Amino acid sequence: MSVDTTMNVLIVDDYATMLRIVRNLLKQIGFNNVDEASDGAQALQMMRLKKYGLVISDWNMEPMTGIQFLREVRCDDGLKETPFIMVTAESKTENVVEAKKAGVSNYIVKPFNSDTLKGKIAGVLGQF
Repeated sequence: MSVDTTMNVLIVDDYATMLRIVRNLLKQIGFNNVDEASDGAQALQMMRLKKYGLVISDWNMEPMTGIQFLREVRCDDGLKETPFIMVTAESKTENVVEAKKAGVSNYIVKPFNSDTLKGKIAGVLGQF
């Protein structure tokens, strides 16, 4: 099965520069239908209005953190199956464990490039 690069992708980060970087990396690997949210609450509202094939969210955000956002998604029957990749500057084992327990699909530590992102997406959605 190959990845459908026409799917809607939602990137969530409270740092505009990071949103732009992730959007550009996604574009490099073939994703053009990309929406942005600046926090978990906004992202949750967007997910309830539109179907996303993938969510890529930062961990460290205010007022709702990425891990809180992930837990909300996993508790929502309409959203819980959505593939979810967490992005963070923290590579601490306890963070990875916490994200796994919360139901994260994959985990990326900053900084990363398009090859890393493509590999993580392939790990979640299948090969390109």
